[in-house]
Amino acid sequence: MLSAAGSMLEPRELVFASDNPHKLREISRLFPGFRVLAPRELGIRFSYAEEGRSYLENALGKAYALLDKSPAGKAVLADDSGLSVSALNGEPGIHSARYGAAERGRKLTDLERIQVLLSRMEGVERRACRFICCMVMVLEQERFVIVQEAVSGQLALEPAGSGGFGYDPVFYLPELGRTCAQLSDEEKDRISHRGKAARRLLALLGLA
Repeated sequence: MLSAAGSMLEPRELVFASDNPHKLREISRLFPGFRVLAPRELGIRFSYAEEGRSYLENALGKAYALLDKSPAGKAVLADDSGLSVSALNGEPGIHSARYGAAERGRKLTDLERIQVLLSRMEGVERRACRFICCMVMVLEQERFVIVQEAVSGQLALEPAGSGGFGYDPVFYLPELGRTCAQLSDEEKDRISHRGKAARRLLALLGLA
């Protein structure tokens, strides 16, 4: 049974503030029982300049920018995620998706961003890092829920694995002996920053 907070989610549809196919597939898995819609499926042309100073600013801004374009009554979900490397004072952080772009004058591919990161960490032994995810669900203009979660790991010396996306091939989990890109979808969803954030958000809404 839905709680009062969750009653805004009937029918169980979410408009997700991204057309990234990798993120859409992951979010669809993390919100079972929901139909997760990309903006383009509703005929919405959506883009958002992530110029905030924190994951929260970016996620909240993204959510409300999409809410303004979405049909009335539809809940909106947005996230801002990144990789924080301790030895680089938290880089790439909120700039994870645009890492290295300024130097090369264009947006880089996932593999190119990884190569930039590994080159900056060459010879560095202290390789602690964290994946961070801030997730925002806006139910209506003045009702929203925010969560932020993280998972700790080590930056691998080289990429390994073909699954996942982003920095997954170099995010090594010592307790599992594998990178995130070497995990099954089920394993990744259980331990990932985005998986933890989704479960906490659903619990706060009384839907877990």
